[in-house]
Amino acid sequence: MPLNAPNILTLLRITLIPVFVIVYFLPVSWANAGTAGVFLLAALTDWLDGYLARRWNQSSAFGAFLDPVADKLMVATALIMIVANPRLHPLLLNAPLFSVVVLIIVGREIAVSALREWMAEVGKRKSVAVSVVGKFKTGAQMAAIFLLLYERPIIGIPAFRAGELLLYIAALLTLWSMGVYLKAAWPELTRGEDKGR
Repeated sequence: MPLNAPNILTLLRITLIPVFVIVYFLPVSWANAGTAGVFLLAALTDWLDGYLARRWNQSSAFGAFLDPVADKLMVATALIMIVANPRLHPLLLNAPLFSVVVLIIVGREIAVSALREWMAEVGKRKSVAVSVVGKFKTGAQMAAIFLLLYERPIIGIPAFRAGELLLYIAALLTLWSMGVYLKAAWPELTRGEDKGR
């Protein structure tokens, strides 16, 4: 395992996950701000490790594997914490819908990860590289989670409500980006079907 700067940042992001879980459930007044701050720090390391890997030419197979794992663990953990917090249910516009949206986002991450792994096995990994829609989805998702964790108004804007609405937008982008990946992978997924007829 090459312990270069990008990989150290990725490992740091993983170690921050239990930190923001612990802070989230602390019975203190600054728990929300602290959790949102730790999540923001983790999200920034996600951008920074990719930037440094390209800038310093320190890309590695280990980093390519671990980086998306760290991202998915961070997002899934934060969303599950929010759904599991009964105190927040009355604050949501529609708690059951919110839970479904979280399932869509987490389920999509699992499905796309499996798709990329399979495409890598058949030598077509680049066909399902991160798309522009996927990047917008990630940005909306990270911003939504930050606002949901923070909860309190920011310069008069109700952060929690804004985060909830932004997460619904992220869910739509999630489905759209998954459609883009499935369309790119479809020729490989259906290869050989005609021969079996």
